[in-house]
Amino acid sequence: MALYNASTLSSKSVHQTQTHSLFSPSPSHQPSSSLVAAKTHVRSLHPITAVHAAEPAKNPVVVDKPLKKSSSPLVPAGSGKWTVESWKTKKALQLPEYPNESDLESVLQTIETFPPIVFAGEARTLEERLAEAAMGNAFLLQGGDCAESFKEFSGNNIRDTFRILLQMSAVLMFGGQMPVIKVGRMAGQFAKPRSDPFEEKNGVKLPSYKGDNINGDAFDEKSRIPDPQRMIRAYCQAAATLNLLRAFATGGYAAMQRVTQWNLDFAEHSEQGDRYQELAHRVDEALGFMAAAGLTVDHPIMTTTEFWTSHECLLLPYEQALTRLDSTSGLHYDCSAHMLWVGERTRQLDGAHVEFLRGIANPLGIKVSNKMDPKELVNLIEILNPNNKPGRITVICRMGAENMRVKLPHLIRAVRQAGQVVTWVCDPMHGNTIKAPCGLKTRPFDAILAEVRAFFDVHEQEGSHPGGVHLEMTGQNVTECIGGSRTVTFDDLGSRYHTHCDPRLNASQSLELSFIIAERLRKRRMGNQRLLF
Repeated sequence: MALYNASTLSSKSVHQTQTHSLFSPSPSHQPSSSLVAAKTHVRSLHPITAVHAAEPAKNPVVVDKPLKKSSSPLVPAGSGKWTVESWKTKKALQLPEYPNESDLESVLQTIETFPPIVFAGEARTLEERLAEAAMGNAFLLQGGDCAESFKEFSGNNIRDTFRILLQMSAVLMFGGQMPVIKVGRMAGQFAKPRSDPFEEKNGVKLPSYKGDNINGDAFDEKSRIPDPQRMIRAYCQAAATLNLLRAFATGGYAAMQRVTQWNLDFAEHSEQGDRYQELAHRVDEALGFMAAAGLTVDHPIMTTTEFWTSHECLLLPYEQALTRLDSTSGLHYDCSAHMLWVGERTRQLDGAHVEFLRGIANPLGIKVSNKMDPKELVNLIEILNPNNKPGRITVICRMGAENMRVKLPHLIRAVRQAGQVVTWVCDPMHGNTIKAPCGLKTRPFDAILAEVRAFFDVHEQEGSHPGGVHLEMTGQNVTECIGGSRTVTFDDLGSRYHTHCDPRLNASQSLELSFIIAERLRKRRMGNQRLLF
């Protein structure tokens, strides 16, 4: 095995304060020009092993020989000393089996020498913002592609998704009268867990497509073989995406004075586009009033915006290779994204993914379905956040409207009784996937809306805070989810169905949903104000 260079992130030179994101204009957040290498050590001789489900897949399709199974004994959840490699002592689900270990090792050594994509200070600032959402003083808007792809990587696509998130945040901020935390499923959301390790077409059975950073989506044997070189391309695309997002966020594009110019061309003359323009003009008038009163509208808070990135922590070798030690705090950060979440299929208390995540200091998400037992959730939060730090844990609920009304109250009560502080977020996408008559996966807009309403209803009933929404969406004019005011029907699905994995809300549907959520936030705000008098 080769030597591993764990670069130390000199956060003191990166930032002098922990209260602003790198996307804020403070010059103290300019990245250091050099990374101080930490003491080198030999990579442990734990070969990377993977199984897809509780038991190893039968007859896996591989080239050459599969990676050797680790002989390391399994240790109890959350116990023992954590290291960046301690996850290898656990059972790792959903990881690919690379056919050539030496090629994999060479790629990981290369990525370890790359600069971090994000910085520790940014992740700490996001944690502070999420703590506000946990208290009901802010709202999280997390959205982006189901899975980013190499084929659709372009500046226009990045701009359009960023722009619709800006629009949605303006709508939510106007209605809720509170800060909106903008987090993209961008700049790293490649890998996807699969319910079945294989897929079959016309009698041909091949390994499932797991995301562009692992294998290809073309249905042929060569494309479906995991290729570690794809991780390097994913890193380069993530870095380029974040570079453009930083430019949009701080270079004037996100200035509040441009609020009337954010409308996407194809949505401009729609019902939602008209509603947005009406709101934008009201904001514009307010800015004019401020300027007339002598209040500056050129302050950085009006001309820039904070924006963070997130993805599912799935491909652990890649995540480990981008983990750095922050010299300011002495903590490890996964510098592939500001926020990471553990998925429904990999959140086992004694699993490798939970083991890895418990040792990094990034804010973390936990995807929760109706299968989650309240006691298990409390135990999982305790493992990932033993110090009960606000903003550290975001619980992302994905269970469908009916299950939301039945199951979520028990989860809220269990977490509250344990005294744990979390940010509750609704993912109304994953519990509402159906198969259309044409065979394509889709999601009904009405079902998505019903789950969001159920989420707000439960929190109102329980006296807790609805902290945000987590959406699979795009700024493109796709036809992947049915319904909405500009009705997309089953017959329309084939016309602009571009997703590489799951169906996404298009820009018009996303904006429509944001207006409905904003109205709910407004009513909640008005109700709270009445209680004060």
